Amino acid sequence: MMNTACVAIGSPQDGRAAATTARMPRGLIILFATASGLSVANVYYAQPLLDALALEFRISHAAVGGVVTATQLGCALALLLLVPLGDLIERRRLMAIQLLALVASLVAVGLAQSVMGLLAGVLGVGLLGTAMTQGLIAYAASAAAANEQGRVVGAAQSGVFIGLLLARVFAGGISDLAGWRGVYFCAAALMLAIAVPLWRRLPSVPVSTNKMSYPRLLASMLILLRQERVLQVRGILALLMFAAFNVFWSALVLPLSAPPYQFSHTVIGAFGLVGVVGALIATHAGRWADRGYSQRTSAIALALLLLAWWPLSLMSWSLWTLVVGIVLLDLGGQALHVTNQSLIFRTRPEAHSRLVGLYMLFYAVGSGLGAIGATTTYAYAGWQGVCLLGSAVSLLALLFWWMTRRILPVAPPSTRS
Repeated sequence: MMNTACVAIGSPQDGRAAATTARMPRGLIILFATASGLSVANVYYAQPLLDALALEFRISHAAVGGVVTATQLGCALALLLLVPLGDLIERRRLMAIQLLALVASLVAVGLAQSVMGLLAGVLGVGLLGTAMTQGLIAYAASAAAANEQGRVVGAAQSGVFIGLLLARVFAGGISDLAGWRGVYFCAAALMLAIAVPLWRRLPSVPVSTNKMSYPRLLASMLILLRQERVLQVRGILALLMFAAFNVFWSALVLPLSAPPYQFSHTVIGAFGLVGVVGALIATHAGRWADRGYSQRTSAIALALLLLAWWPLSLMSWSLWTLVVGIVLLDLGGQALHVTNQSLIFRTRPEAHSRLVGLYMLFYAVGSGLGAIGATTTYAYAGWQGVCLLGSAVSLLALLFWWMTRRILPVAPPSTRS
């Protein structure tokens, strides 16, 4: 049984290699990544369709933002109420139930005839899309051997990030061909298509808390948050990192849509595809964590996150500096994200679903604070002010890591000499 206490680990242990055990098949890892990407994409399809939804349902552009709000409310409820169920119900069966309910929600959005019907549908999509996405990440961690957990989680997380980036491109392309309703019908078809391989290939992972009641399960999340130092530290790092992310992405549309650029929303969104390069490279962070290099990887990731703001601040000189900055920002952020998850999953093997739900709540708070800070700062100090804010948040994250760098979970017995 893995010791769940936290200890101070110095540099001599940081590079200790893991012992070799049975590896998860590559095909199964790809399935986890694909399913995670398709699941999270459902949450973001509405964003490029807001104009069409406003026209269809005769609501103002100011009020149509409620569609995104309803989706995000569903995300928050999922993290608190549905994601923890993976520690209570056999995950393969839970995934099947959630997938079918997600398909029903997507069809409901496509068939919506009223504003209330639309809001109820997107609430369900946000709720179930998030539950499936984070549930699959926890599922992958539980199904992986201890010495390859970081590699498997990194691959699944790269699927999430790529799915998030491609969601807007997919929604824009399908809506041009088949209207906004066609986007949701196609999404439902894609989820049904992935259902068969998921049911056939996903391994059965027993749960150790199946005698715990649902209210006690939810209450135990507060206990985990209070007891697990690694979750607290890595959660704060995630909050600061995602705040820096959203400082950039929330403000980017403002200078690029104004003179001298005056880019369309489609062109601005395409800049996000550059981040795929960083996401793919960041998958190696999980392997480095498996080998014991978690703290070194964290330091490099946070340094890249801070460094990214220099080329980003030079955007007015050349858009190529913007491209370089996006790659550095996404590489640093995703590498830290993968490392964070690989570390918290080592603390309580029986609580993977609750741990990922709690961790992603830090992410949600950071994203919200970053978005608010970005738009406010841009209004008063322009793009250079946004870059200063982003670099300040990134520097704070690096300093926080330095002060807490000795807090790591005890390595599993198989990884210790």
